[in-house]
Amino acid sequence: MNFLSKIDLDGIELSLVKQNFNCNRIENVREEVYKEFDHISAKVMITSGMKIGVTAGSRGINNIDTIIRTICDYIKEAGGNPFIIPAMGSHGGATAEGQLHVLDTLGITEESMGCPIESSMEVVQLGSTESGVPVYFDKYAYSLDGIVVVNRVKPHTDFDSDIESGLTKMIAVGLGNQKGCSTMHSHGLRKSIPESAKVTIEKANILFGLGIVENAMDETCKLKALLPEDFEIEEKKLLREAKETIPRLPIDELDVLVVEEMGKMISGTGMDTKVLGRIRVQGEKEPLKPVIKKVVVLDLANNSYGNALGIGLADVTTKKLVDSIDFKATYANIISTTFLERGKIPVTVSNDKNAIIVGLNTVGNVSAQDVKICIIKNTLDLKEMYLSEGAIKDTDKSRIRIIRSGVKLMFDTDGNLKL
Repeated sequence: MNFLSKIDLDGIELSLVKQNFNCNRIENVREEVYKEFDHISAKVMITSGMKIGVTAGSRGINNIDTIIRTICDYIKEAGGNPFIIPAMGSHGGATAEGQLHVLDTLGITEESMGCPIESSMEVVQLGSTESGVPVYFDKYAYSLDGIVVVNRVKPHTDFDSDIESGLTKMIAVGLGNQKGCSTMHSHGLRKSIPESAKVTIEKANILFGLGIVENAMDETCKLKALLPEDFEIEEKKLLREAKETIPRLPIDELDVLVVEEMGKMISGTGMDTKVLGRIRVQGEKEPLKPVIKKVVVLDLANNSYGNALGIGLADVTTKKLVDSIDFKATYANIISTTFLERGKIPVTVSNDKNAIIVGLNTVGNVSAQDVKICIIKNTLDLKEMYLSEGAIKDTDKSRIRIIRSGVKLMFDTDGNLKL
């Protein structure tokens, strides 16, 4: 079924713009890891023959393969035996094999890391939080002599707090596997994550951690080695830094945001809720900005492997995206989070052109010259984007540089967007 646009598509002019980001980055990641670990005297904590687990999550963190390999090398040089532990809650279809596959897509294999990977969904219960919430922990990781926790520190897509996504969450949710993940979500992450982490630090042998902060270009800009007793206070500082560096849209109000691809390697929710201005979690306040009338998502990234958690954040999508969904993997992840709204399939049409038309047709009476449209590759890559004339009028010009103007909305014979 094809739709007629109320707005003359040929009358919409777009400009390719680049955001002006001021980004510092670490040039030699391996050297910085060694420097940070030496700063906390990490080698002193490692004795000959110690079996030490190194956590590896499911996110597409820049340089994560280099970081994990460097940590494993450091442990070996100190006389220890490293083992990589997938720490990703219910991701990878909530199976040991699925989580190994996720790591493989990140370049983390036994061959590339030079050490074994032990993947299992089995857990042990370490105890309960002060609120009575059971605390679960990966069974194999618990049997080891020590654990090094590694994660990027960033805003969480489900809530706002002084501790969100980072080392603390990796301990509470990632190493809890599916059972721990489901438990944390069902009792509310804001409170459960820090409380659970306290129990885990008391009961499990956490040696130290490495927090990662990325700049607006998704480059590694800070690495911070931390002792477990410092996780809470130092992670709060790292989160404040991360909130200052993360990329945002350069405009606060849009009629239509077109997202070319979504996926788990882009965001835990497929599309970053803070970029969309939509959280869709019962009991959580929605962000005040940006205000976007309609979100149109066109495709599912290949490296999401069918997991379309977050599709419910959109208003319109395409048949090709829906056809690529692995509902088993998607539902395993969504049900574990308890946020079922994020798994609801939006209005689905035949192709990109019809999806964009439906978005435009449902924002009210606006002309081709005034309609505010933004087209982005995904919510992680916000360096460059297309903005319509109407959107540019309301954009802070100091934040963008126009690279090319006079761009028209173009589609191939199958209705796929071609810019």
